[in-house]
Amino acid sequence: MDESQITRYLERIGMPRPPEPAEPAEPAEPAELDVRSLRALQLAHLRTVPFENLSIHLGEPITLDPGALFDKVVGRRRGGFCYELNGLFAELLTGLGHRVTLLAARVFDDGTPGPLFDHMALRVDLDEPWLVDVAFGDFTDGPLRLDERADQRDAAGVFRIVPAPGDHGDLGDLDVLREGEPRYRLTARPYELADFVPTCWWQETSPRSNFTTSPVCSIRTDQGRTTISDHRLVRTVRGERVERVLDDTELRAAYLDHFGIALDTLPSSPGA
Repeated sequence: MDESQITRYLERIGMPRPPEPAEPAEPAEPAELDVRSLRALQLAHLRTVPFENLSIHLGEPITLDPGALFDKVVGRRRGGFCYELNGLFAELLTGLGHRVTLLAARVFDDGTPGPLFDHMALRVDLDEPWLVDVAFGDFTDGPLRLDERADQRDAAGVFRIVPAPGDHGDLGDLDVLREGEPRYRLTARPYELADFVPTCWWQETSPRSNFTTSPVCSIRTDQGRTTISDHRLVRTVRGERVERVLDDTELRAAYLDHFGIALDTLPSSPGA
């Protein structure tokens, strides 16, 4: 990512350019400054770039190419799902001087981890390794210490990272828990963005994928979260949830008002 793209990306999320990362061998104070900058970048991203699968329901192909992702998220001011958002955020962090590794994850469903590459998360190495994720919907506001095994408190809840049980733990896999419930299982092995292409295609096309069943668009707000699921607008403010069904005119306006997304055509659900 070149300097012009970095500047435009930071403008997209409303952030000034952070200080250059300190080398791990330098004193702890500059490293802590890096963590504060990383936390600010993550939260700014969550509050400005929505998690959404609208491309699938608009007939737009999803391409895991950094240039195409930049054009979509920054140029067209859209969002995306995990491979897109974490993939592009990794490019930004790398351009800012951070050491970033793409990690594959298995998302838990009813206590059972799903297939590998079901999710992408990021490892960012500062004075210690940190888990960064701007693309798991309602999740952490800030980075988590990857090597910490005690509770980690975040504005979004209490999280804990623990070795996966059994043979998976022997491989170095880690389970990420929120309020004691496992959310996803991280692998220790690093991957490239291209490694996620086959599963991204499956998520985009399979009738068994959660993303093909209904259009979803969701964003973190100062006081909670705003989500559109099909024609339902759900707003959570200070823990209070308000839901209403929108007609097509209201839906188009809601996408623009809440997410800054101007749509000529509304996303369609299967069977609609």
